[in-house]
This record gives sequence, C-alpha cells and structure tokens, in this order.
Amino acid sequence: MKIKTLAIIFFTLLTCEICLAQTEVVEDFKVSATTQEGKEFPQVNSEGNVRVQISAPEARKVQLDIGAVKYDLKKDENGIWIGESAPQDEGFHYYQLNIDGASVPDPGSLYFYGASRWGSGIEVPAKDEEKYALKNVPHGEVREHLYFSKTNNSMRRCFIYTPPGYNENINKRYPVLYLQHGGGENETGWSNQGHANLIMDNLIADGKANPFIIVMDNGSWRMPAQARPAQGERPKGPWPPEGWADNFKNTLLNDIIPMVDSNYRTVADIQHRAMAGLSMGGMQTRVITLADPDVFSYVGMFSGGSISTEDISKSPDFKENVKLFFVSYGSRELENRREGFGGDPKENTEALKQAGINTYFYVSPQTAHEWQSWRRSLYEFAQLLFK
Repeated sequence: MKIKTLAIIFFTLLTCEICLAQTEVVEDFKVSATTQEGKEFPQVNSEGNVRVQISAPEARKVQLDIGAVKYDLKKDENGIWIGESAPQDEGFHYYQLNIDGASVPDPGSLYFYGASRWGSGIEVPAKDEEKYALKNVPHGEVREHLYFSKTNNSMRRCFIYTPPGYNENINKRYPVLYLQHGGGENETGWSNQGHANLIMDNLIADGKANPFIIVMDNGSWRMPAQARPAQGERPKGPWPPEGWADNFKNTLLNDIIPMVDSNYRTVADIQHRAMAGLSMGGMQTRVITLADPDVFSYVGMFSGGSISTEDISKSPDFKENVKLFFVSYGSRELENRREGFGGDPKENTEALKQAGINTYFYVSPQTAHEWQSWRRSLYEFAQLLFK
C-alpha cells in the first residue's frame, strides 16, 4: 500500500512538473512593431505571448484584455504592474488594459481605430510578414481626401492609395478597387491595420499584381436606436435588417465613385472597377454588387459571407458582368462557423463556379476573424484583379 501511495505521489509531482514546463513563458521578448517609439512595452516573444507593463501604484487590480480573455497582472514593490497573455495568432490584435474595472488604452502602444474606439494594438510577428513589410521598393502614396457628400449633406473623408509611378506618368489611367473595413472600424483600417499600401507596393515590385488605385472610405452602420433589441436578446427578423446598407450604397454610387473618377486618373468603366471588404464590408459588398451588377466586375468578400445561386437568380446581370468572385476565410472561422448562417461559403462558391462564374476560394491558415486573415486575402485577391 505504501509503495502504491508513493507511486501515485511521484506520478502527480511529475505531471505537475510537465504542466509547469509546458506553461513556462519563453523569455525572448522584444518590443512590437506597434510599440510607441522610445517605449519598452508592450512586448511579444517568439511564441506569440504578449507582455505589458504599466505604473499604477494606487490600483487594486490590473488586467491585460486581449483575444476576449483577461489576464491578471502582478504588481511589484514600486507599483509597476506586469504580465503576459497566452500565445496569440500571428498578425495584428486589438487589446486594452483593465484597471480596477475601467478599460483603457495602453499608454505604451500606438493607437488604432477598432471596436468603435481608438485603442491599443499589438503586432505578433508572422512567418509571412514579408508580404506587408516596409521594403526598399518603389512606393505609392496614401492620400487623405476630403469631399462633400450630397447623399449625407456633410463633409466626409476617405483614404486613397495611388500606386508607384502615378505622379510621374501623367497620361496613364488606372483601374480602381473600392475596399471596405469591418464593423467598429473606419476608413483608416486598411492602411493602418491592414497595410494595404505596403501589400500593393510589394506585389507590384515583384511583378505579381497590376498597379491600381484603392479607395478606402467609411461604411460604418449602426442599428437605429428604436430598432435595437434589449441586451442579451437576438434581433427579430432577418439579419442584417432590410435596407441596412442603403445609405452607404447611395453614398458610394452617387458621391464616392463620381468624386474619384473626377479627381483621379481612373478608367471609369465596369471592366476596371472592383469592390471588396472584410466582415461587415464584405456583407456590404455582397448587397451592393448584387443590387447594382453593372458597376463592378471584380467582387471580393473576406470573412463576410458568400453569394448563392439563389442570389444570382434574382440578379442575372451579376453572372454576366462579374469577371471574378473571390471569397475567403480564416481556417479557424470555418471550423467554428454556425450551421445554417448564410449557407456554407465554400459550397456556395463552388456552386457559382459550376454555374459558370469565375470563382476563387481562399483559406488563411491558422487564423480567425482577424487582420492577418484579411491581409492575406487582399494579397491573394490583388493578384487576380484586372488581368
């Protein structure tokens, strides 16, 4: 009996040591690409653990909130709180600090607009980060363009990428991609978090993509207050509700496209015009391109659903006019996809191919509903455009 008891104790201790070894954090932390210049934190290690530090001597509890998980930080004798997360996926992640119940940005990070606020972001190094790395190649420009919208009776702002050589060859005209952000983000997302300009610069330098202009505008949509369900309740009826994308559709068709064609050297026809978006922006792309199939000939939806054969039966010109329909997801999104929510995107896309539409389905490996999925999606999509 004693021998058996000792064996159990030994096995338990050995198991605990293995567990501790597995959870031990690799101490090769470095400042992130999104750490403010001159700051020591936030940091990230080779395993994707994110470490933060903040001085809060009077605080009783401080947490790192990232990836929908909160991690407790520890305070030293000087009132400095420090701690780290579990390993995160490669790429960009929003995060915040929680100090005694108040969620605040990390003063050590650069700030990005997401979750309907300006807040912190962390860049976890990726194996394929050369796709969006800042390299010694010819670079285009990202221009801030202010314009008046008759649809909204207000001034608006968009960001416009012009490719390398745009300023030198003033006789050349370019195709245009209208590229939309996701819910809770704005017109800064694709250049700040997505590095769309660097992705294009590198693709053009490698001869993998034709040069084109990218327009990044604000497609933010919020449910009217009177239509919002009580907290915890699901909205009644179809989701999104009927007409939810109408305002941005009208703004895009009546204000943005005419403004771009008037101020930039575009080829202003359907064959040289594309629309794509991530998440909410992908859903807007679906609604707009089906409703107005004579405007865009290239369509991309990144983590934003798909289009079915039933959809194109209601919009026959879509099949006739679209040269490419591109759908993409992160692999973890597909693994956790809810059954019956808009149908299986891969099956829908394959059905469109069988119906005679040129389709492409891309899966970003080991990523979820996050910017790394969408960076990779743009990288793949851009190579297929305007060929």
